[in-house]
Amino acid sequence: MSRKMRKDKRVKKDKFMEVENQRPPLTPKTPNQATYIGAIKGFTQTISLGCAGTGKTYIAATMAAQMYARGEIDKIILTRPNVPSSRSLGSFPGTLEEKMAPWTTPVTDVLRKYLGGAYDNAVRNKALIVAPFETMRGMSFNDAFVILDEAQNTTPEEMKMFVTRIGENCRIVINGDIKQSDVRTTSGLATLIKLAQRDNLPVPVIEFTIEDVVRSPECKMWIEAFDKSAEYN
Repeated sequence: MSRKMRKDKRVKKDKFMEVENQRPPLTPKTPNQATYIGAIKGFTQTISLGCAGTGKTYIAATMAAQMYARGEIDKIILTRPNVPSSRSLGSFPGTLEEKMAPWTTPVTDVLRKYLGGAYDNAVRNKALIVAPFETMRGMSFNDAFVILDEAQNTTPEEMKMFVTRIGENCRIVINGDIKQSDVRTTSGLATLIKLAQRDNLPVPVIEFTIEDVVRSPECKMWIEAFDKSAEYN
C-alpha cells in the first residue's frame, strides 16, 4: 500500500471516528446474534440462516457501515438475486435502481442512519454499490464489505460465480432462508453450506431460530403460526 493510500485511510478514519463515537454500540439481543457478530468480526465469510425479523441484514449493514467509517474497507456492495416470489422485477416501473429499492431500502436506511451526511458522498463516489446479482459476474471484491441477501434464490452455478469473486481485504455476509427458496432447482445456498461443512472450511454458519425474532411480537407471532401450519411445511 502506498504512503498516499495509507494517509487517505487515516484521514477517512479520523473523519468518521467522531461520528462513530456518537453512535450507540451494536448490542446483540440474543445469543445467536452475539455469535453472528463475532463470526463477522473473526472470519472473512459468514453465512446466516433464518426467518425474517432476526436481525441478519440489520447487523450486517451496521457492521459494514462501521468498517467503512473506520477506513477498513473502501466500499460496500449490496446485492440479491432477481427471483422474487410473485411479480418479476421487470413488471415494476422505473430504472433498475428504482426497481431494486423495495428490497435494498431496509439496508440503505441502516447505512444512511449510521453514516449520516457521509452517506450521500459514499453514493456519489461509488463507495456504496447496489447491484443486481446478475451483474456480479466479472467483478472482483477487494477492500469491500459485500452483503448477499435472499441467497436461497441462487443456483449452485450462480453461488460458485459469487464466491469466486472474493479478493483481498473483504468481508462477505451471505444471508438467506432455505425454507423460502423460489428457485426450481437445488439452492446455491444449500450447496454452499454442504461444501463448507464437508470440507471443514473456515466459513461459520449461524442458524437463527424463532427465538431470535426481535422485529416485533407480531412478527414472531405470525412466523410461529405459519410454521405450525401443515400447508407451509
